[in-house]
Amino acid sequence: MNIHFIAVGGSAMHNLALALYQKGYKITGSDDAIFEPSKSRLEAKGLMPKDFGWFEEKITTNLDAIILGMHAKADNPELLKAQELGLTIYSYPEFLYEQSKDKTRVVIGGSHGKTTITSMILHVFKYLNIPVDFMVGAQLEGFETMVHLTSENEFMVLEGDEYLSSPIDRRPKFHLYKPNIALISGIAWDHINVFPTYQNYVEQFLIFANSLTNGGIMVYNEEDAEVKNVVEQATSSIKKYPYSTPNYAIENGTTFIETSLGEMPLEFFGAHNLQNMAGAKWICQHMGVDEDEFYEAISSFKGASKRLEKIAENETTVIFKDFAHSPSKVEATTNAVKNQYSDRTVLACLELHTYSSLNADFLKEYKGTLNKADKAVVFYSPEALEIKRMEKISVDQIQNAFEREDLIVYTNPTEFKEFLFSQKFENTALLLMSSGNYGGLDFNKFKELV
Repeated sequence: MNIHFIAVGGSAMHNLALALYQKGYKITGSDDAIFEPSKSRLEAKGLMPKDFGWFEEKITTNLDAIILGMHAKADNPELLKAQELGLTIYSYPEFLYEQSKDKTRVVIGGSHGKTTITSMILHVFKYLNIPVDFMVGAQLEGFETMVHLTSENEFMVLEGDEYLSSPIDRRPKFHLYKPNIALISGIAWDHINVFPTYQNYVEQFLIFANSLTNGGIMVYNEEDAEVKNVVEQATSSIKKYPYSTPNYAIENGTTFIETSLGEMPLEFFGAHNLQNMAGAKWICQHMGVDEDEFYEAISSFKGASKRLEKIAENETTVIFKDFAHSPSKVEATTNAVKNQYSDRTVLACLELHTYSSLNADFLKEYKGTLNKADKAVVFYSPEALEIKRMEKISVDQIQNAFEREDLIVYTNPTEFKEFLFSQKFENTALLLMSSGNYGGLDFNKFKELV
């Protein structure tokens, strides 16, 4: 097949391009900018566009399909030409469904935890040497790409994102997969630029629950009241399997759980991650993995990329970076670090970087999320607000929203970096939470500090 990608440089899009190239498809693509690591990875396979920009002449009747990325606009010249020629145009999730419609589709959804749960499942199957097709939202250790597609594998494991499918398809991605087996990990309002009310956001998960195939299996976090309510409301004919946080203990900075194999130490920590593990266990069992095999495999799981990723450590200091940015993720991550390192000073730094987190009306959702930290810092860039054409927010608004009188707020990246590198890190757990980089922070420099 000849397939052309409009906006090939995105994290998800370039991984799909690489997966299809590996499958033997002929791939072309366009984008107006491509950054690392997408650039090097596309270049290595000869898939990097010769020039940046959009070129109508690339769109011909010789193409079997167009895959349209979210980065493109509805008036993209290549898209308009494809529509004019009547070519088959897929969104990213539509195409993944086409590739997996004859497989058993396993879809992991939720406002938080879905990348980690998907990563845990894939880790278990890799450890047990059982091949599966997959799409996951982070680069995993030991996996070449975030997408893997074959003709022969029985299962397709998909991370089910609730964000929009494409510029011309405003449905959430996870509505298009029609799972045979699904999971919902948690529901906490996010993407307010697309889902303006909490109820509108929750409704997307009910649609997802009702999208399972007849007789499908729904695994769900019963400790999340909203998830439980959604699953109970689902009218589709599905089997329901609840899970909850398993019993655990922390000894000398290591988390232990009780298993069928006895007490077992884990490489990861945090109540939310143990909860994620419980969900992953149910999914793996429904995919044919027995309990003993699961525990043996999960004992070596270190965590998903950018999720409580340890970037430096010595005898008295540990430094983590984490993708957390939504209120529920910030609170869970901060609490996990404090619980794990209760005898250390926890310095939690959060960058408000996304559209939702920089919205003045949404800020109140962050109330109390940093309370477990001994010292808390929030960084945001007024320039980011200008670029996103959003209403200005003040330092006072930030402090009032978090309801923490000693909260330190920075808006200048240089001043934030000076503060950070002037700290004494002995007996400290430093937590850096952001989907950005604090205006140019070099995370590698922390390795020189410890």
